[in-house]
Amino acid sequence: MFIERGINRQKKTGSIEVIAGSMFSGKTEELIRRLKRAKIAKLKVEIFKPAMDTRYSVAEVVSHDENSILSTPVENSGNIMLLTGDVDVIGIDEAQFFDHGLIEVSISLANMGIRVIIAGLDMDFKGKPFGPIPGLMAVADHITKVHAICMRCGDVAQFSYRFSKADKLVLLGEKDEYEPLCRSCYTKAIR
Repeated sequence: MFIERGINRQKKTGSIEVIAGSMFSGKTEELIRRLKRAKIAKLKVEIFKPAMDTRYSVAEVVSHDENSILSTPVENSGNIMLLTGDVDVIGIDEAQFFDHGLIEVSISLANMGIRVIIAGLDMDFKGKPFGPIPGLMAVADHITKVHAICMRCGDVAQFSYRFSKADKLVLLGEKDEYEPLCRSCYTKAIR
């Protein structure tokens, strides 16, 4: 807080937080936790998700543990700027499905004094950096890397292995399509 001409004003500081990891690692759960805490603090919160992600709900961000929070589905990152009103915190789920413009949108929002919390897969099913997540991690103030448990050996898992041989990059699915694997088990599985 600082005093300017006898008036107390709260300095509004923006930031970018990225929560990244494999499928089933708790990314969305952590995003929801942070957003609910912001609401408890009486901050104005807005949540966005890609319109294409309708696995659990059209209008909610839902974790695998079925925790949820109301969200606004959007087609692209530019819509986030258009739909952002007077808010303190913005949450963005499944960020890997957004265009690379999400990086500049996040920077702009943070520069406006907004806390931006982003969750997404850091790697695709081939083990390659996924969408705008690597760029978001580069400009982030804070990064949280979360891990799942390897479904084959019980070690720490950081890869999202896809059962099907479909080669398209985006294939929405759950445990019927993907499983988290450690580096060793993932390497064996893709051979």
